Amino acid sequence: MTTVPPEFSRPVALMRLGRDPYRQRIEATREEREKLARRFALLALDRLRATVTLSRQEGGSILLEASFEAEFVQECVVSLEPVPGKLRQNFSLLYGPAAALERDVVLDSEAITFEPISGEAIDIGEAVAQELSLALPAFPRDPDAAIAAAAADDAERPLARLARLRIRDDERSC
Repeated sequence: MTTVPPEFSRPVALMRLGRDPYRQRIEATREEREKLARRFALLALDRLRATVTLSRQEGGSILLEASFEAEFVQECVVSLEPVPGKLRQNFSLLYGPAAALERDVVLDSEAITFEPISGEAIDIGEAVAQELSLALPAFPRDPDAAIAAAAADDAERPLARLARLRIRDDERSC
């Protein structure tokens, strides 16, 4: 069974990590952005750049700290028109042996997601891609998109029409 590499793969071998933090800037190519756009149901992914730092921690874990920026186009949930968007985000992940999941991992900062290390590398590109997918607006909407007032009333009160019909029937029977 062959494994298909992620669209934006940038593996960093664990052997490269020493005492000093390892820092790398990465940017998705046009082809990678097109593949990521399909994966995340975007109309376009015009830019994806990140700066990633990997630091060895006590107990054999590795802290990934990253900042990324992206420009993309999504489809409006109301009008289906293109909606451009921009993101700038920071995130952290803690990589460690799978056995560490059984222990309580206590961190000084806000809640950091723990990822088990599998293999001999950490794919910093895939980490950025996954965080991008989590940061994308779930319901993109063009600010000018509007729902017809009657449709909005019925959507808010799904039984309103039925009530009007009942009132008419009651009036006829009198």
